[in-house]
Amino acid sequence: MEKLINTIRQKTLFKLFTWFVRILLALAFLPSGLKKVLGERFTVLGLDSPIGFFFEALYRTGFYWNFLGLIQLLAAALLLVPRTSFFGALLYFPIAINIFIIVTAMHFKGTPYVAGLMLLANIYLLIWDYNKLKSIVETIFRTNRK
Repeated sequence: MEKLINTIRQKTLFKLFTWFVRILLALAFLPSGLKKVLGERFTVLGLDSPIGFFFEALYRTGFYWNFLGLIQLLAAALLLVPRTSFFGALLYFPIAINIFIIVTAMHFKGTPYVAGLMLLANIYLLIWDYNKLKSIVETIFRTNRK
């Protein structure tokens, strides 16, 4: 697997595609992250809708709402800097999983497809940096065995 990934990483087309994916994922978090950091509502759905009720409850948490936005913006920024793009992908991953589970569980129309594609794109970025990911996983398992 490592040999295949290293071969793919040498190809200009895949390098460009990887940058395209990083930029798209970063852009996906900018509007929602910025709204949350500024303390604005993400949606204007009524409380009679389960989705509207959910977002209103999150909004009313106050600091947690702002924190979610800050982490989204941080993940987006980290993705765009070559030295930190792997850490951006790591930070993005639990957020993307969370979004996918929420929109699927709450039966958002169409959104699970978009969130699923974001999650797949994020997994692609993690595989792109497979050697770094492997090193972290090995370190965790080595530490837990002691």
